[in-house]
Amino acid sequence: MAFDGTWKVDRSENYDKFMEQMGVNVMKRKLAEHDNLKVIIEQSGDKFHVKESSTFRTKDIDFTLGVQFDYSLADGTEVSGTWVLEGETLKGCFTRKDNNKVLTTTRCVVGGELVQCYNYEGVDAKRTFKKQ
Repeated sequence: MAFDGTWKVDRSENYDKFMEQMGVNVMKRKLAEHDNLKVIIEQSGDKFHVKESSTFRTKDIDFTLGVQFDYSLADGTEVSGTWVLEGETLKGCFTRKDNNKVLTTTRCVVGGELVQCYNYEGVDAKRTFKKQ
């Protein structure tokens, strides 16, 4: 259960460009740079409970590996998709409901940090979280 714990965002790479590609307006992008995102992950077998809390919102997400679910991104974009576990990596594939374009996300623990990578329409970004 390597993902279990409380993780606080420490640094981001190319996140503004990624959000721009996603269609997030400049004001929301600037705010997101300082969102102080904290993610609490609890895993029980193939079931996950994730609590995301930031300066702007708190959201609880429950999902089962391989089972499709709906989710609303921080900017309000609605997506539907699944998470699967491949080795030590959580891989998410989500389709936007407004344009049917695909957002992929991975989460893995590297050197005691949670690394979350994103790809949308050819633009990659990475956010690294430290365990609290």
